[in-house]
Amino acid sequence: MAAPPPPAFDRARCAERLRREIALLSAPPYTADSDAVTRYAFTEPYWRTIDHVRGCLEEIGFEAWLDPVGNLIARNCAPGVRAVGLGSHCDSVRGGGRYDGILGVLTAIEVAREARAAGLDLPLQIVSWVEEEASGFGQMLLGSRIAAGEIDEAALRRDIRAIDDGRPFWEHAQQAGLTVEHVAHTAEVLNGMASWIELHIEQGRVLEDAGDELGIVTDVAGYVHADLWFTGQADHAGATPMDLRRDALVAAALTIAELERLARQAGSDAVGTVGELAVAPGVINAVPGEIRASLDVRATRSEAIDAILDGVRGVAERVGIEREINVRYQERQRLAPVALDGAVCAALERGAARAGARWRRMISGAAHDTMCIARSVPSAMVFIPCVGGISHSAAEDASPTDAALGVNVILAAVLDLTERTTGGGR
Repeated sequence: MAAPPPPAFDRARCAERLRREIALLSAPPYTADSDAVTRYAFTEPYWRTIDHVRGCLEEIGFEAWLDPVGNLIARNCAPGVRAVGLGSHCDSVRGGGRYDGILGVLTAIEVAREARAAGLDLPLQIVSWVEEEASGFGQMLLGSRIAAGEIDEAALRRDIRAIDDGRPFWEHAQQAGLTVEHVAHTAEVLNGMASWIELHIEQGRVLEDAGDELGIVTDVAGYVHADLWFTGQADHAGATPMDLRRDALVAAALTIAELERLARQAGSDAVGTVGELAVAPGVINAVPGEIRASLDVRATRSEAIDAILDGVRGVAERVGIEREINVRYQERQRLAPVALDGAVCAALERGAARAGARWRRMISGAAHDTMCIARSVPSAMVFIPCVGGISHSAAEDASPTDAALGVNVILAAVLDLTERTTGGGR
């Protein structure tokens, strides 16, 4: 079946609307900072942003509501109608950038707005997932993982707690007026989608270096977040001879250096990072007695992730024995790699070709809500370049014109997918 032609599209007009919305939402009161974006789950800037997005959706004919855990869901079609899902997340890292997450929600709204202006009766479901960034409760992809059944009620009541005050997610959700006691209904958001597409900035520099305008993502790397504790003996830095030390930091440093080698050895898409290092007692004139080193290991193959983790744990244990350091490993979170749907990717590729875009297939090393959705809904992602590959930073920057091109391509893909699924009608 030949795909239908996309409607006429004013890229400059769409880009200007996106530019205005990004400028609005990257300044107070939609962020807690004036020189960066700090907006995480259940804070006042976050709720203001959700209210703004909800208003935009209702203005173009969507019914919008919050589900039991705070995911914002909006539909322009009746319950039971299978819709194409679009969206991303509105939260940010602390001190983050203007585009990460929120751009995917704003471009989803633009797809709906352009479809409406063209008189297209496309069934759409737009979602802003809660707590993608782990800035509020320390758990990445929280809203989408709950919807996918990967987090249970007990964890929300007891284990998942706010970084700021230590209170459980359940208590914060109740305080926000959410019906968290009906958390089992969160999965219903996935039942309403025939397919899912998320637009995001790349958060790397592959597209920029290649001079491409769009990336169509075929795979998302899995990840493991974990901690290694090294426990030695805190001693006086001046009075303790070098050969009598049980320096936990030296053991950690040797292990971290080996992590880099193991990640390089595992393959071109594998990465390993230590982003947090807690040192005790943490003073200049004391030998470190205890270290906590975080581990972030990612790859598009589970075997590569396991090989890196097994290797780094083996190194840590060997160094611990040699230096009389106790070593302990604890996993925080694990999510398997996911291959995205070939048919949805193909619809995006056809849309990119019709739009005359310079595009490429690529993988995502960063985690996104799409990897949770893709386990039950045919899914794909579109990347646009970000300047210098910089993200999770106030220096993050991207082009609204590139984002508008993404809107054009996604609209064509949605029309294509709807036509192929329904034969042209609901």
